Amino acid sequence: MTDLARDMPVGVEEEFHVVDLGTRQLVPRAGLLLQQLPPDGFTQELQRSVVEANTRPCTRLEDLSRELAGLRADAVAAADGLGLGIVAAGMVPLVDADTMKISPDPRYEQMLADYQALAREQLICGTQVHAEVRDRDLAVAVTHRLGPWLPPLLALSCSSPYWMGTDTGYASFRSMVWQRWPTAGPAARFESAREYDAMVDELVRSGVISDPGMLYFDVRPSAHVPTVELRICDACPRVDDIVLIAGLFRALVRRELDALADAPPSAAAKSVRTELVRAASWRAARSGLEDELVDPIEGVPRPARTVVRRMLEGLRPQLEESGDWALVSSLADRALADGGSAARQREAFRRGGRLTDVVDLLLAETRSGDRRLAAAGR
Repeated sequence: MTDLARDMPVGVEEEFHVVDLGTRQLVPRAGLLLQQLPPDGFTQELQRSVVEANTRPCTRLEDLSRELAGLRADAVAAADGLGLGIVAAGMVPLVDADTMKISPDPRYEQMLADYQALAREQLICGTQVHAEVRDRDLAVAVTHRLGPWLPPLLALSCSSPYWMGTDTGYASFRSMVWQRWPTAGPAARFESAREYDAMVDELVRSGVISDPGMLYFDVRPSAHVPTVELRICDACPRVDDIVLIAGLFRALVRRELDALADAPPSAAAKSVRTELVRAASWRAARSGLEDELVDPIEGVPRPARTVVRRMLEGLRPQLEESGDWALVSSLADRALADGGSAARQREAFRRGGRLTDVVDLLLAETRSGDRRLAAAGR
């Protein structure tokens, strides 16, 4: 393992919907909730119905789990006192779009003016995972090489089957809404950080985006910290699933850093077909863990559980070297045995026929904090 890959900290930005506990509807009351929360851990987002929590960088996944559970507990406690609930999911099913508002910030107000319905419809929440890569040239190279492995990570997170009271037929309709941004999708290959930054400057100069933070690639070199940032995933109701995704993502980054260090220049410059990555991401968004994914190596459809298990086994050397194998493999077993959040939400609706039951399930899973890590990873 290279020095850059050893002891790599990982951190998470987690977005939460704010719902009214009486109606279970999304409400634009994040500002009121943020007044009760510490500003070093929580911040506003584009929509006034969303609160974002930020962990500290953690080397151990167990510490990351405690960070995530602690931030959730703080948010839930503050919300309880206001008659509000916190939901970690890509979308909530009960929304009155006419009551939604953009957060009072000049940047967000400009985004609304520029993007109109696109900005108004971003009633979605995601999970972003940061893995530290201090060499920016390597961060740019790794970003492109990770592309084929992102769809299985999306499948593990899919939690947004309902949109505006309707079953969309997708496991992650959030990702379909997100793809409307002009800079969303897979990242192309760049020869260096200088070339990447020049592309960003050109986009800003074009007027289509206002700043580097609006590069919304599925994975990207972060615009403000020395990390590679995973952005494709839905918000996850269960903390354990975030920890699983963070562990797998860090192992993927480590593997690509090692491959770049060991490969001759011709191999290091390998290019990934972004068209195929986009197609595989759509497949993951369509059915999550419940059907087939595109195999990242062979490019053919295989059962989602087979793809996830093969990815896990392929990352075993990196996971064992970092001491993450027992924990990540046990969390993967649980995720595959239980099925994805989208399937659990549909089952809740099937049992009672009420979308309020779906919201209650999401509230309960978010509140639980998944404080129990698998015994093998303690």
